[in-house]
Parts: sequence; C-alpha cells; structure tokens
Amino acid sequence: MAMTSSTTIPTSINVFDIGNYVTKLIKVEPQTSNENTSSSPPKPLIICSPSEPGLFPVLIFLHGYLLYNSFYSQLIRHIASHGFIVVAPQLYSIAGPDANEEIKTTAEITNWLSQNLSHLLPPQVEPNLDKLVLSGHSRGGKVAFGLALNTSTLKFSALIGVDPVDGMDRGKQTPPPILTYTPHSFNLHGIPVLIIGSGLGEVKKNPLFPACAPKGVNHEDFYKECNKPAYYFVAKDYGHLDMLDDDTKGIRGKATYCLCKNGKSREPMRRFVGGILVAFLRAYLDGNSRDLVAIREGGGMVPIELQRVEFQV
Repeated sequence: MAMTSSTTIPTSINVFDIGNYVTKLIKVEPQTSNENTSSSPPKPLIICSPSEPGLFPVLIFLHGYLLYNSFYSQLIRHIASHGFIVVAPQLYSIAGPDANEEIKTTAEITNWLSQNLSHLLPPQVEPNLDKLVLSGHSRGGKVAFGLALNTSTLKFSALIGVDPVDGMDRGKQTPPPILTYTPHSFNLHGIPVLIIGSGLGEVKKNPLFPACAPKGVNHEDFYKECNKPAYYFVAKDYGHLDMLDDDTKGIRGKATYCLCKNGKSREPMRRFVGGILVAFLRAYLDGNSRDLVAIREGGGMVPIELQRVEFQV
C-alpha cells in the first residue's frame, strides 16, 4: 500500500480538545555497550505519534529541570492527536546548573532522528523532517533557545518556549546565559517563535523556596528579546508546572505539587498549552492561521483566562 503523502494538518473542531488522530506512545531506550548501537538513541525517548498513515511534522519537546519526560505524556498525546510526531527525550536524571551538555545532547538527538525516527513509527507513518520544531519547558525552554541560537547546521521551522527560565533571578543566570537584556537581540534568522508564560510562575509557593519562574529570567524576558514573527501568551492563575500530567508519580512527581505555586487544576492549563501549540504550528507550518488569529483576538474557546497576549508579525 502506498504511503499517503500529505502536508495538510487536519482541522479538528477545537484545538483545545483532543484531535482526530488516534495516537501511539512509544518508549525507546539506548542499547547497552554489548549490543549493536548504530541505531541506538543518545538518550531515552518517548515518542508519541498518530497511528494512521501519513506524513507528519516533528516536534522535539525538552523537559524541565529535574523532571521526567513521562510527566508530559498527556500534553504530548494532545499535540500528537492533531497530526504531529512528538519526540520527548530524557536529557538527564541528575544535573547541575550548567546546561551546555543538554544543548549538545539535543543536537545529537536531532541528528539521530534524521536517520532513525522513521523506523520507530507505526506502519506507513513517516516524519516530515522538513517541518522540524524545537520546544521545551522551563530549563528545557532555555536549552531549546540555546541550541537554536547557536547552530548553523540544524534547521528548525519553529521554536517554542513553554514558561522558559534562564536562571534563579535576574543577574543569576545559569550557564550558558541565553538572555542578553537587549530588546530584540535574538538572531533566529526569521524562525517563528511562540512563548507561553504562567502568571503564577514568578510567585513563591512559600518563603522557603524561590519562585519557579522568577521575574528577570522568565517568559517576559525571552519574549522581549524575540524578533518577529513572535507570539506571547500568559496564562493567568496558573503555575509553572500546571501543564504536567495530573498524576506525576514518585518523589519528583509529588514534589511538582509542592515546590511551585499552582493553579486549582492542571487540566485547563495543559489543554491551553497543547491547543496554543497546535494553533501556532498550523499557522506557521501549514499556512492555516484561523485558530491562532481567533485566539489572539479573544475567541477560539480558550479554556483559561489570559493575562497577556502580545505578538510581532
């Protein structure tokens, strides 16, 4: 049976709902040194793909600091259900403040995908690596920007920061510093950018812990340094980790409910993040800006209240 070659992303009734595709979650582990490692990924991966035949854009999604890629399974299923292949690596288990190694590893994973991703997908599902998107949450957002700003060989079609964070506070960036505090300083060669922020990210959970997305190194600062085209949405009354799964297991999973100021429920924020990603990618990968324009103008059945909406087009 011939491969269905399609560059059109099907439109669902509402980007904030689960889409039309049935999805499959695939876990891939690096092989041991005693096995043939030629097709082994540099790091463990979770891949979420549509199950139906087709040619689909690819989104790399990088996890936040000391979090597990599995904590985002509901979010990446939402995105994949709208016609995307999502690749979520586990960059590390334990890490210090320096993110240089994560930037290097993400570049290695991106190169590895070009030769190996298609072999891991359901039958007659193929990745469209001409439409390759780089995204990340929290420190993963910093890593995504760090790679996009410092590569001339990897070609990304869009860049997304989900509540990106560049350090502990203004003037306390972790290496490598991404923010320059100079407006429109990011040289991304015209790559469209989406920045999503959390209104409660800069609010401390309690006096014992710093804010999870402190003012001076958070989403606002990243957006200020972007050039057009760029979109910026801030979710009011939701926190830095509210796009994670409802049930995050283990000590780290329980800590996600204790360390950051949270909203009342994760489900609305998770739906918003998934939906706004889909709307943005439809606009810039497929030329269908209907949903993005509707959300920008205050429509689009947004499941949360937005604190800020800004854009440069």
